[in-house]
Amino acid sequence: MNNPNSQTKAWSVIALTKMALITALYVVVTIFLVPFSFGAVQLRFSELFNYLPLFNKRYILAVTLGVAISNLASPLGLVDVVIGSLSTFVVLLLSYYVTKRLKSPIKKMILTAIICSLSMFTVAGQLTYFYHLPFFYTWLTVAIGELLSMTVGGILIYWINEKIDLTK
Repeated sequence: MNNPNSQTKAWSVIALTKMALITALYVVVTIFLVPFSFGAVQLRFSELFNYLPLFNKRYILAVTLGVAISNLASPLGLVDVVIGSLSTFVVLLLSYYVTKRLKSPIKKMILTAIICSLSMFTVAGQLTYFYHLPFFYTWLTVAIGELLSMTVGGILIYWINEKIDLTK
């Protein structure tokens, strides 16, 4: 009964389940807080999940899929699904590789928060194009909201990682 492939299959099922859970949590938090999740001034608290790829790269896809599904509720619809998802994927990959050699989880998280906040130019660009909002002011307001969400989320994720090993 000890099939060597059963370990691989079990790990795959467990990994996929964890990814699905993170995707679902991202969507639930975003949709539950929908009045705060979209617009020129936003606090998308689900962005706390952006820290998970620092612990395990499988969460890059999970969070990206969560963004894609959540952005179906965006006033910008499919445009936000495509641009938001691609932006998230690139930013999470960048964050993962930039922080990969750092030992301190706090330094990794600070750098990730900065990268994610700066990446909000994609949101500002969409809002500028579709709603004719001022680009730099919109970038600033969305980036501040992102930084606030990431700061609160960073504290929560750091605390959770103290209790549960997020690398597994």
